[in-house]
Amino acid sequence: MKLKFILDKQYDREKTKLFLGKKDLVYFDSHYDDFVTYLNYSKTEYQKSWNQINDAFSKYIETVTGYKWFASKYECVVSLTIQGMSNWYDPKVVRGWKEHPLVQRRITAHELIIHHYFEIYRHSYSDNTLSDDQIWALAEIAAWALTSLTEESRTFWPWDRSGYYYTHNYPELVELQKKLKNPFLKRKNFDQYIEKGIRFIQESYES
Repeated sequence: MKLKFILDKQYDREKTKLFLGKKDLVYFDSHYDDFVTYLNYSKTEYQKSWNQINDAFSKYIETVTGYKWFASKYECVVSLTIQGMSNWYDPKVVRGWKEHPLVQRRITAHELIIHHYFEIYRHSYSDNTLSDDQIWALAEIAAWALTSLTEESRTFWPWDRSGYYYTHNYPELVELQKKLKNPFLKRKNFDQYIEKGIRFIQESYES
């Protein structure tokens, strides 16, 4: 898998309109062209940083999950307004432009893993008929695990000491996230971890 950082004003605007507020859209329309120089700078520096880990990270995810990437080429839109976003279908993620090129790696990886989880579920687990919100929750939690709970993951961002953190924007996921930590650490394989996550979230929903 190869990741290419790009600018895509139309895509960026569409996602800003869809996921953020009117105020953000007004800001986008008023300032995007003024910030193109900085967006391009971030795009270039993000790419340089990511290239240092791309091949090792790509192989790591395939090895740990047991699934090859579902596309050979992915794109990351460097955004004026959105800090991080994955995509249900297209191999395209979004990252904010203001981060240090090294620091951006982990969340960029996080968004790629979410998309990878969506594809795994769609190809191998869709008979479980989870809701979109439930699939997303499991994908988020898997991304936290895969970016912190293995020794190899920490080689990609060794300065990051936050680990399998619970202080994030989704407090509604913390209980399930905690519940799935040991199943990840003690998994025989990634499919076993997925299956336990599906069972846990179904039980939680039923209760």
